Amino acid sequence: MTRRPGALPCWLALFLALGGASGCIETPAVMSPASRGAGEILWLTWIITAIAVFVFVVVAGLLLYCAFRFRAGPDAPIPRQVASNVPLEIAWTAIPALVLIGVLILTVRTVREVIRPEDAAAATMHVRVIGHQWWWEFQYLDQQVTTANEAHVPVGETIELQLESDNVIHSFWVPRLFGKTDVIPGHHNHLYLHTDEAGVYRGQCAEFCGIQHANMRLLVVADPPDRFAAWVQAQKAAAHTPIDQQAQNGQRIFLESTCSGCHTVQGTSAQGTVGPDLTHVASRAEIAAGALPFSAANLERWLIDPQAVKPGADMPDLHLDGDTISALVAYLAQLE
Repeated sequence: MTRRPGALPCWLALFLALGGASGCIETPAVMSPASRGAGEILWLTWIITAIAVFVFVVVAGLLLYCAFRFRAGPDAPIPRQVASNVPLEIAWTAIPALVLIGVLILTVRTVREVIRPEDAAAATMHVRVIGHQWWWEFQYLDQQVTTANEAHVPVGETIELQLESDNVIHSFWVPRLFGKTDVIPGHHNHLYLHTDEAGVYRGQCAEFCGIQHANMRLLVVADPPDRFAAWVQAQKAAAHTPIDQQAQNGQRIFLESTCSGCHTVQGTSAQGTVGPDLTHVASRAEIAAGALPFSAANLERWLIDPQAVKPGADMPDLHLDGDTISALVAYLAQLE
């Protein structure tokens, strides 16, 4: 098999996923927690790892000791046969049982603390998270704000996430902030998030959900409270009215075509609910649930052939001509 130039070795990719790469704030680094829940999970991981290493060292050490201490040549006499050793059998049954009971107690404690922390009742925000195929919708119930694939949260406050799916089972996971939580059709799961430090954290659907499972990504942006308040006010505002002629043409095309039947743009007649809310799409870092960074060039690439970028996505190839695409890009690129 020919190795592709520049491809990461498996061990290096695993290291980056676990520990994170220096300077890359979006690396899903489980070993670098940025919230209470993720810290609890990492603490439990280290405890179980230490116990496993200790048991391995003891068992392997005893095996090696016995192998060398009691080795014998081919002419050695047959050793005395022992039918049983009750104290030894009790010991090697009781000790593992006690260890497992201890791990169970620690695990239950951690799971309870992560699923419903002590400050859960003091949650200041409630966000409805809907898993679609293949993108995430965030509805801020208290602020009356809706966005897609990029959630903003205030640092230092407890947020309740209400998880649900409108299609198949997904799993909501931002490694630096919390553990995997299933998103199940017809069932509501709850997750409590309390971020400790500002930053941008990469998330991913962690339950195989179809052909574009790997491209069902998200970002959680933890902002200082004042910056979060400013973001909320910006999101509540209606979409910018286009000024230049090309963007105006793009708005007209958007509202008169099938675009408005699938997408919402607040302040216009476009009130579709099939696809993401595009009112402030230009303020997001990515499009197509992390498939592409946001830029005018990538918007154009997406509109030319969405199925080439994300096969199986609900966004169809509308066979738009070049002038139409340029006008739509000019319009969408100013929706900040």
